[in-house]
Amino acid sequence: MGHCVLGAILVAVSRYGVCAITLGDESTTLARDVQDRFTQAQLQTADKTFAQLIVKVIDFVENPALNFDLPLDSRGTAFQQRVWQALRAIPVGSTTSYSEIAQRIGAPKSARAVAGACAANNLAVVIPCHRVIHRDGSLSGYRWGIERKAQLLRREQDSLELQNNAAKLASP
Repeated sequence: MGHCVLGAILVAVSRYGVCAITLGDESTTLARDVQDRFTQAQLQTADKTFAQLIVKVIDFVENPALNFDLPLDSRGTAFQQRVWQALRAIPVGSTTSYSEIAQRIGAPKSARAVAGACAANNLAVVIPCHRVIHRDGSLSGYRWGIERKAQLLRREQDSLELQNNAAKLASP
């Protein structure tokens, strides 16, 4: 567990990779949520290696333009996996709609199921379900709070603007 610009953060790993990144207001609530979702999980205090992993995750959460190169253990149905793969293809600073994701995965009438897959996502920010919005451009539910979703999108837009401005300054 730790803290980032979005509040409390809990990172969980399995023998296969990072299996949960959750965000919230209180560490104890996050721990209970992970314990409920992963009933066989054993919560342990972080050793030096795990603390370094948490720092890498927090760095990514705070700067999503970074490359997230840690192994993931994202378990879900075949449909959820297709949705999550499509979500990971959404560029930083961009948004798309649930129906657009449904189209991309070849299930054009599955916008509600796409929303369900977003809700089942255990890997906040790494699988960027925060980049999915309503077709009309409005923000909709986010497992970790609509305010966090808005903050993530603002941070990504600000990061893109900084990168674009730096590129303009660097070009002759």
